[in-house]
Amino acid sequence: MSLPLHTHARVEGADEVGLFKVLAPEEAARGACPAPDVLLWNAAAPGYAGSVFEEEGAGEGLTISRPRDPAVIRPGDVVRVRPGSTLISVLYRRGSAANTLFATERCNSRCLMCSQPPRTEDDGWRVSELLRLIELIDPDEAQLGISGGEPTLLGEDLSRLIDACARRLPGTHLHILSNGRTFCDPAVAASLGDRGHPSLTWGVPLYADHADLHDVVVDAYGAFEETVQGLYELGRLGARIEVRVVLHALTVDRLPQLASYIYRRLPFVEHVALMGLEPMGYAKTNRERLWIDPADYVGPLADAVLFLAHRGLPVSIYNLPLCVLPEPLWPYARQSISDWKNTFAPECEGCELIGSCSGFFASAGPAWRSRAVRPLKLLETAA
Repeated sequence: MSLPLHTHARVEGADEVGLFKVLAPEEAARGACPAPDVLLWNAAAPGYAGSVFEEEGAGEGLTISRPRDPAVIRPGDVVRVRPGSTLISVLYRRGSAANTLFATERCNSRCLMCSQPPRTEDDGWRVSELLRLIELIDPDEAQLGISGGEPTLLGEDLSRLIDACARRLPGTHLHILSNGRTFCDPAVAASLGDRGHPSLTWGVPLYADHADLHDVVVDAYGAFEETVQGLYELGRLGARIEVRVVLHALTVDRLPQLASYIYRRLPFVEHVALMGLEPMGYAKTNRERLWIDPADYVGPLADAVLFLAHRGLPVSIYNLPLCVLPEPLWPYARQSISDWKNTFAPECEGCELIGSCSGFFASAGPAWRSRAVRPLKLLETAA
């Protein structure tokens, strides 16, 4: 079930906006993090920034106590505290597979199904906060995302974030979501796509095999040409690339043609992700144009998946529960929904495959769920 990234609590001693690492006393004592950056878990000691108490507690310095949802904050997390506010935000959650640096709300596209509608104001303040956050992330973190908005609009500031991750988290795979359009400029591609990071993948959406449809989906004339040229520039640099396709009524009919296009024209791509729709942001506004029951597009989806897989191009299905997919597609389905967004429907009660299923976005009410949703039985799948 989804676990929020925010909760309210009693906050005392907050003089300025700050990011802090929550650590159990034993871990803090090992010097895992500088003491002035640490909030002790259910304990207090001099020299540390303060304390987090699940119940009542008296600490030194900043004190957070009685969180409304005690499960939100745990040892290992990085939290943001603001003066005069009871809101505690978790910017990094230890043990989560979905930790992401949210780089900007600005974007040069207006995708019809965007779950994070762009805003135009300058939010460059995020960069300094993210640089601070990177210093507090566990050094053995397996993967970290960077998203927006469009992160490449940060220019040199995105380079700073990538370099900071390479320096502080050299063993952490970095996955950056970008629409790829700015990479059509070889100078931009070289400055961002060739940073020398030891493990970096660019996730770039391509919604059709021709410009007319792709440009409609992203609501930007000329975007298809820019994106494809950007992909070529990244490929020329030897960058690792994942192509992402969001599945909705405008894109599903041409999935087989798009799969063929990717295989023939983008042979340097290392992974293709075919992604169920997230009902948030613009997707809700454009529901009448976008919604199609996944049960009604499993045909072209299967054709695209098997076309790519049989030719050796790794392919995955994200955000779709197993029960709506034909069984031959199950090996390609991933548990992809971020833990803080993930939930299951009442119809899933009694399903014996729930432990390996993606489930649903928490925002997906009954109107966004397939008629094919049902509990699966192991005997049924073995038949």
